[in-house]
Amino acid sequence: MPAPDTVPVPDDPRWSAVDRVMQRHRYDRDTLIEVLHVAQETFGHLDRQTLAHIARGLCLPPSIVYGVATFYHFFTLEPQGEHACGVCRGTACHIKGSGKILSAIEERFGIVAGQTSGDGRLTVAAPRCVGNCVLAPLILLDGRDVKVDSPAAAVALVEELLSKGAPK
Repeated sequence: MPAPDTVPVPDDPRWSAVDRVMQRHRYDRDTLIEVLHVAQETFGHLDRQTLAHIARGLCLPPSIVYGVATFYHFFTLEPQGEHACGVCRGTACHIKGSGKILSAIEERFGIVAGQTSGDGRLTVAAPRCVGNCVLAPLILLDGRDVKVDSPAAAVALVEELLSKGAPK
């Protein structure tokens, strides 16, 4: 497939990372997920402009790009907080109380899953399953899987994350 026409993007050197991955794969439509990952790693989220740029670059309908970006829980369309807390909602975690853990975190920090705190410090998510059932119930703190024993322990870990950095 030939390279698409040059797509105007803001004067931001980060766009070159997205363009390089598309070029490296010869603008192959089958690399959409990889391109979305690179874009999200580069910009922190996938906004409308980024999705449109990728759609044009891979010669895909915008609806396909948007559909893939919204289907997978690891992509986000909104800017994320400085720190991230995900409470696994898979079957094993659910059976072991992840619903109560999520409720405690939402109540303590005043936000619901899918939102970022007003100060931009914390984003809370509720992924369906993170695939580490042996640790159930678990939360993800800035991408690290952490086994928790109770809602109070989970809240304490998030507070530690916000005050000192990642827990040990």
